[in-house]
Amino acid sequence: MNLLLILALLIGPQADPTPKPAEVRAAFLKLLDRPKVALDPTFARPETKDGLVVERLSFASEKKADGTIERVPTLLVRPEDATKRRPVVIVLHGTGGSKEGARNELEGLARRGFVAVSIDGRYHGERAAGLKGTEAYLAAITLAWRSKPDEPQVHPFYYDTCWDVMRTIDYLQTRTDVDPDRIGLIGYSKGGIETWLAGAVDERVKVAIPAISVQSFAWGLENNAWQGRAKTIAAAHDAAAKDLGEPRVNAKVCRTLWDKIIPGMTGAYDCPSMIRLFAGRPLLILNGSEDPNCPLGGLKVAIASAESAYRDAGAEDKLRVMIAEGVGHSVTDAQHKAATEWLVKWLKP
Repeated sequence: MNLLLILALLIGPQADPTPKPAEVRAAFLKLLDRPKVALDPTFARPETKDGLVVERLSFASEKKADGTIERVPTLLVRPEDATKRRPVVIVLHGTGGSKEGARNELEGLARRGFVAVSIDGRYHGERAAGLKGTEAYLAAITLAWRSKPDEPQVHPFYYDTCWDVMRTIDYLQTRTDVDPDRIGLIGYSKGGIETWLAGAVDERVKVAIPAISVQSFAWGLENNAWQGRAKTIAAAHDAAAKDLGEPRVNAKVCRTLWDKIIPGMTGAYDCPSMIRLFAGRPLLILNGSEDPNCPLGGLKVAIASAESAYRDAGAEDKLRVMIAEGVGHSVTDAQHKAATEWLVKWLKP
């Protein structure tokens, strides 16, 4: 008898090492879960100009360990006519950005008939406590890295904002001008990662566009291509290297830091695993072939996973991939146009 066959008989059937989509979804939702509070939305006086209404508001997201309420500053632009329910698009900014940077995009979407919304991610915009750029964000990530085992573990790098995205949907579903069955999500860079994380597990998101964000954290570590991702929050990686006694940031530092502040990101919650959860829902992936933050090799692994899942679901027409050749960490005009067309195609009646 063939030696390999004998070994197979002795060992017996092997379990599939890849967790099932339903298991991944349940586990990630459990990781994100925290005490909810009443949304308690508060509004500033709206602005009306050229047929559009601009609303500034905030709502409560969670009750934190210290008893304070975390609120989410929000910018919403909609057509002036609010007599019918409209599809809604949530736009997520990248590292160092804010909801204000999305205003032009929100106005453009509103002119196409959408209710368009952007929030400040954790430690960004109005949530940066007056600090500039990424100072508050980097400080929060470093503090989370240095938290002790008996202290609450927070996840300012991606995961906390994913929770806020889901709470944003909770809020939008209370509005009489929003169609709760037509919700789209588009994010850029950091916001794109939050799109494929939160959107994957929240099936209320009917259409998703992760931009310059689809990749594989595990592939990057295994193929010496982690540098671009580490540079996005360099100060936190430098702090981790110092604490670990390493002379400089390396793959070991990245893995140790990521395992603590974004647990599971090199395993079940990495993009090739999470992207499968979109199968059946319209998904447009926008990347650049020369993006150091999303190396092409890891991008291809994630795309292959998505293609397999959509093929199995018989929904290949709902998956589109646009890789801009020779482009780094940016979205081209053609990709921006394609994103708007994708949202109109799948969300507008």
